[in-house]
Amino acid sequence: MAKYKVFLNEYIDEEAIELLEKHADITNNLEKISEVDAIILRTFPVSRKLIENAPKLKVIGKHGVGYDSIDIEAAKEHGVKVVYTPEANIQSVSELIIALMTNAARRISLSFEKGKNNQLTSIGPKNLIGYQLNKKILGLVGAGKIGLNTARIAKNGFNMKIIAFDPLISREQCEELGIEKIDNLNDLLKLSDFVSISVPLNKGTKHLINKDNLSYMKSNAILINTSRGGVVDETALYDALKENKIFAAASDVFVNEPPTGVNPLLHLENFIGTPHIGANTKEAAKLVGLTIVQEVLLVLENKEPKYRVI
Repeated sequence: MAKYKVFLNEYIDEEAIELLEKHADITNNLEKISEVDAIILRTFPVSRKLIENAPKLKVIGKHGVGYDSIDIEAAKEHGVKVVYTPEANIQSVSELIIALMTNAARRISLSFEKGKNNQLTSIGPKNLIGYQLNKKILGLVGAGKIGLNTARIAKNGFNMKIIAFDPLISREQCEELGIEKIDNLNDLLKLSDFVSISVPLNKGTKHLINKDNLSYMKSNAILINTSRGGVVDETALYDALKENKIFAAASDVFVNEPPTGVNPLLHLENFIGTPHIGANTKEAAKLVGLTIVQEVLLVLENKEPKYRVI
């Protein structure tokens, strides 16, 4: 029986590769795109042109949650299924959110930088005073699986009160989870000590956090973004941080990735930036890799996948 042909030009877990190689030949040569049955990607853009140049293509597998780098309409028009891994990285991303909250609140990275650069003259300096997470209010912008798992950790580990803005979750669901549903984003921003963003990037969420609604946040508030860079207006966030309108912010995602010194946010003392490492753990990489290979193979074998976008 002939093997399938799969285009893959990015790293995925070794066990996932081994599983894939049992059923498919892997190519990273774009010149052979017309021969492939499937594409597996992490950040590689799958454009309309690429889909049109792949007449045998049956399925696109997104290694991760966000699929904004795939032309979904083109895939739909050409009868190409799109699968992804919405559950495999939940714990890893949630733990990063908590880590960024703690880092920003306690100025951990800034303390390290000042010590490294011989800028400390005492222990426990006044200019590095931070905040506890204990009994603070965590506002979730997006109460999906990652948001709710983060809420569980914050509630059980730090006695935090959880409020959420998400039109897709009911008040009854929130009450069952011990979360207060907030119907207006600005109201959530007013109330929260920490704001964590976990929403997809689309036309409705681009610059969801912007100059206007950043002004509603408390002066001691901390903003965490692990969703997509475009959800937050980076220029507006820079201005708010530079003018100390909010205490701090941390982001694992940027409009242009990975972040470099060209991005002015990285030059602020009250900002922390990481290069999209939310799912970058051994455990998540293995689970995400195996899951996406299994999903792609299910489609190629004319079986119904578990995690289908279209």
